[in-house]
Amino acid sequence: MTRNQKIALWVLVGGPIAAFSAWAIHDNLRLYFVTLLNGLTLASLYFIVASGFTLVFGLMRNVNLAHGSLYLLGGYVGFFVAAKTGYWIVAVAAGFAAAALAGLLIQIFILRHMQGQDLRQTMVTIGLSIVIADILLWIFTGQVYQIEAPEWLQGPIKGLPIINAYSAYRLSLLGMGIVIGVTLWLLLSKTRVGMMIRAGVDDRAMLSAAGVNVNLIFAITFALGAGLAGLGGVIGAVELSIVPGEDTRLLLASLIVVIVGGMGSILGAAIGAVILGLAETYGLAYAPTYSVVFTFVILILVLAFRPRGIMGKAA
Repeated sequence: MTRNQKIALWVLVGGPIAAFSAWAIHDNLRLYFVTLLNGLTLASLYFIVASGFTLVFGLMRNVNLAHGSLYLLGGYVGFFVAAKTGYWIVAVAAGFAAAALAGLLIQIFILRHMQGQDLRQTMVTIGLSIVIADILLWIFTGQVYQIEAPEWLQGPIKGLPIINAYSAYRLSLLGMGIVIGVTLWLLLSKTRVGMMIRAGVDDRAMLSAAGVNVNLIFAITFALGAGLAGLGGVIGAVELSIVPGEDTRLLLASLIVVIVGGMGSILGAAIGAVILGLAETYGLAYAPTYSVVFTFVILILVLAFRPRGIMGKAA
């Protein structure tokens, strides 16, 4: 992209955003900033789920379209564990473990035998997502479930400038997203395991010849990515809900986040999640009839000017 194209892109995107922000702040300052916080906290949930998708799809090049079903599985398991034990943190661990185990089984028994066969992986995991969703519907019925926030995060935080009061739990999602993002970045960039994961993606045969068990490394990575989907399911079940159909919504959000941010980039996933979260919440607040349009306009613009995503790199 040339310098003039970059300037034109910034004017094309930044101009309307700046004009809208000036109008919205003048019209209703509190609504603007509440929507901003809602967008950032929703982005944090999207990032937690999409970061697992980034590991599996963006980094390992495994097309797992059952990722949304793993989100749903983690949410259901977390709800019933929370109901039985009364401990939110135990529910989070159970949701992560259930989705990680399911993801591990998918990788070992199915996707391991389809390495590099993108179309086959796509079709098989679409079928898996339907099967898993139907089994969950059979077991848990179509009832809406919602997990209660931990006691220390219940109620609003008061005294915030302009906003005055805001959900403590929802605000905590920002911290959770940052912690998970930094942890994943350190894992992939600063540890021996992260180097082996990246090396295995680039040259599987060479890493195997060096004496590394590539299948084990990939299985652990896949389980981690699936576990993050389940973790997102438990976390999201507090502010949102666990109900059939949420799997499709979160899978679509994860796809958009990875495409916009750039495949295999944790920072890119964070940027993509923020863009998607803000577009959704501002769209719903100010133009609910056309809110879904903004998401796809962003997707079209990114693919037109940055086909590999904002942080994507050439293969």
